[in-house]
Amino acid sequence: MPTKNQKNIPVNSLPETLPKMFSEVAAKYPKIAAQCYKNKNKNYTYISYQDVEQISLDFAAGLLSCGVQRGQLVGLISDSRFEWQHISMGIMTIGAVDVPRGSDANEKDLTFILSFAECETVILENDDQVNKILRIKDSLNNLKIIIVIDSIKEETVKKCEEKKLLVLTYDTILAKGKIFRSQNNNKVEEERSKGHSSDLACVIFTSGTTGQPKGAMLTHGNFITQLDELQERIYLNPGEKALSVLPVWHAFERLCEYVVMIQAATLCYSKPVGQRMLEDFKNLNPQLLPAVPRVFEALYEGIVRAMRKQGGVVYFAFKLFLFIGKLYRRITRILFRRKARIQEDNLILNWMILFIPFILLWPFNKLGDKIVFSKIRDRLGTSFRAGISGGGALPPAVDEFFWAVGICVVEGYGLTETAPVISVRPIKNPIFGTIGAPIRGVEVRVLDNKGRELPAGIQGVIEVRGGTVMKGYYKQPELTSKVINKEGWFNTGDIGLKTINGELILKGRVKDTIVLRGGENVEPLPIEMKLNESRYISQSIVVGQDQRHLAALLVPDEIEIKEYAEKNEISYTTYDELLKTTEIHDLLENEIINLISAKNGFRMFERISHFDCISKKLEIGVELSAKQEIKRYVIRKMYANVIKNLFL
Repeated sequence: MPTKNQKNIPVNSLPETLPKMFSEVAAKYPKIAAQCYKNKNKNYTYISYQDVEQISLDFAAGLLSCGVQRGQLVGLISDSRFEWQHISMGIMTIGAVDVPRGSDANEKDLTFILSFAECETVILENDDQVNKILRIKDSLNNLKIIIVIDSIKEETVKKCEEKKLLVLTYDTILAKGKIFRSQNNNKVEEERSKGHSSDLACVIFTSGTTGQPKGAMLTHGNFITQLDELQERIYLNPGEKALSVLPVWHAFERLCEYVVMIQAATLCYSKPVGQRMLEDFKNLNPQLLPAVPRVFEALYEGIVRAMRKQGGVVYFAFKLFLFIGKLYRRITRILFRRKARIQEDNLILNWMILFIPFILLWPFNKLGDKIVFSKIRDRLGTSFRAGISGGGALPPAVDEFFWAVGICVVEGYGLTETAPVISVRPIKNPIFGTIGAPIRGVEVRVLDNKGRELPAGIQGVIEVRGGTVMKGYYKQPELTSKVINKEGWFNTGDIGLKTINGELILKGRVKDTIVLRGGENVEPLPIEMKLNESRYISQSIVVGQDQRHLAALLVPDEIEIKEYAEKNEISYTTYDELLKTTEIHDLLENEIINLISAKNGFRMFERISHFDCISKKLEIGVELSAKQEIKRYVIRKMYANVIKNLFL
């Protein structure tokens, strides 16, 4: 339950900046662990709020001693690690602005981002990243200082010196900061006190599913606005834990860190890898897991696959009780108003119709919970409260599975440009089939193609206004004016609708809409999510712009396909060869026909007429963004010939 001080906090009672917020929490809860990570010996190490604040102040002072000034943009290229928070908080403490990116960023993107942002200082994770920067140094005219978190080789230092770059380590900056603070009493704290809510906290360049990155300028106020109500919807008590498994440079994970901070909880650094994550669940017993939908899909698939492998009575019981659990939960959602409602219904009539099925199913659901579902929940520890899914659409089948087994997973919605949260289901009272109502401080409207606001239940383009909306795109006012109008409304580019209670339901992206030759508009995302429910299909991409019909590129699940081949005695030499066999083609074709059908709500023009297979998984940084969303423009380019052949 939320603590007293977590309820009904008006935005204007919160600190103006993130470093000020952290300082207040550290003063109130100095000994509580702010961070937990595994050290080199694989032991869990905890750092208190008091110590994290002092480390951040030392880092801030070290930057000041190197000449970094208020308002300067500082590159921060690193994967998630506990030092990231010290560095980012240190940068913001002196009024500088971090420009974050993950270590998987390619040289082309780094060249554009760091040169466009005119970064004089860049903080890098390791020696490999330094060499990456050295290869593009000639395009980075402003770059003067490199700070490395890990160790750096002597030969790399010499290369930097040849390029006239000053190279310092994370530890060196901390040491310089301690000296600076001892010689300049309260100088860093004075810099922190100068911060205002309108100051830039960071410039996050979107990884982009459409092309060249754009730098969203996010202020301290953009983040602070969300912390008002999010600590009520996604609640933690001081000292409770949240697992961190996402790229911290991304707006979603960054905001999650601040939600954890303001509630004096502990951020535990993990990895979105099944074995490592489950090990951390067991040892750390966390309350929350913020993650992208793919992480929850992987958990779901892992559970189902494990049950299927056990076979026999165990698998039969699992399937039976899962069916009962889903049916029971569907009924309870209707009876207790936990289901998306786009028009009024008669609650008394609902109870009259569903009361007897509700009573009959209750004991069977309880039995299933005791002998099956409780064992699944045990794998997440004894304290797990909820998963928070963001950064993309959570597949309905996955959502319903977790609901049925009694694991709370709430879905949120937002964009980098809104820092990022617009709405999220509250843990205490989630409404199935929605992404929750807009948080306090945020207005949302749904418009038709003529700019008229639409009533509840009618689909249109979502626009947002409020304290979370970015200042604009860095040095790109013309792009800013295209998405933010004079009244401050930001066009999200998302298609959705409102329920009669004000919750939001997403339907897709405007730029993803496929227009067939007959004029029919098709949203590919619902079709793809349905296709991905097949145990034999890992990923799918629906195509068909300006064609007579739809087609699909499928990434089959290699494990399931090979198991099917073994069971059915299909001979093959390579996996590519197996995918081309008649038996596998027929298997996938039947899956498509059964899933994309009228009984599942799909119209005739939404059927898939042809398909082809991609044998390799889609990769982050290639076909997928950091949020694991499909880069459709990349797919169209990479597989142009394959797509062309689908429509011959």
